[in-house]
Amino acid sequence: MIIQDFVERIIFWARWLLAPMYVGLVIVLGVLAYKFIYGLVILCIHLGDDANFIVDLLSLLDIVLLGNLILIVLFAGYENFVSKIEVAEKSVDRPHWMGEVDFSGLKIKLIGSLVAISVIELLANFIELSVEPGVEIGPGLFWRIIIHLTFVVSGVLFAVMDWISDSRAIKARELNAAHGVNSEIGSSNSAV
Repeated sequence: MIIQDFVERIIFWARWLLAPMYVGLVIVLGVLAYKFIYGLVILCIHLGDDANFIVDLLSLLDIVLLGNLILIVLFAGYENFVSKIEVAEKSVDRPHWMGEVDFSGLKIKLIGSLVAISVIELLANFIELSVEPGVEIGPGLFWRIIIHLTFVVSGVLFAVMDWISDSRAIKARELNAAHGVNSEIGSSNSAV
């Protein structure tokens, strides 16, 4: 029993090994903020050039979506796998979804963000092609389309799996509630 207790304590405390990884994600957010500001300056330089302006704008949107993706993983991952964020409990500007995103919801949010990022990348490619219509479409664009469609199909399949799982959980609760009522009726009848 002593060995088992020791091993279980080590496994329980091992979750704190994830904490430096989440701090690393905070640093990555700082790098993204720098890249966003740099991209914003480039966007302002290209104000007169419509094609470059749109591509630069899409690049900024890409950075913002990537930042959102990192933030979702940071909050939900830390709260689901390491510890509750106590500071957020006391904060007025706490995001409404914080503390409510389980692993299943995290998967859906992640795949949704990946699909959005993929769409922006494809849109930037198509705008670049529209500026230079004589350019031959290479295999890279086809692979990006295939990858995007893979993200979309994966997202739909994740959503369907979660819907099936939720439906089973609801049915199980209904069955347990019905059995609980039936057993209470049966025990009250036997008491009479």
